[in-house]
Amino acid sequence: MTTTLLMAIAIALIIEGLIPALFPNKWRAYVLKLANEPVAAIRQIGIFLVLIGFVMLWLIN
Repeated sequence: MTTTLLMAIAIALIIEGLIPALFPNKWRAYVLKLANEPVAAIRQIGIFLVLIGFVMLWLIN
């Protein structure tokens, strides 16, 4: 189980790193735009992504 968790974290890091590596200018513009968003909107996006992750894990198992 520990190996699977570490592999999942590694894949997540690879995917997260691809966008700024391939499109640094667009990534910077997105981060600047995100910095101007209200905290509540950012929180809602985060909660939505966490829920999608839980649903995906539930479907896989």
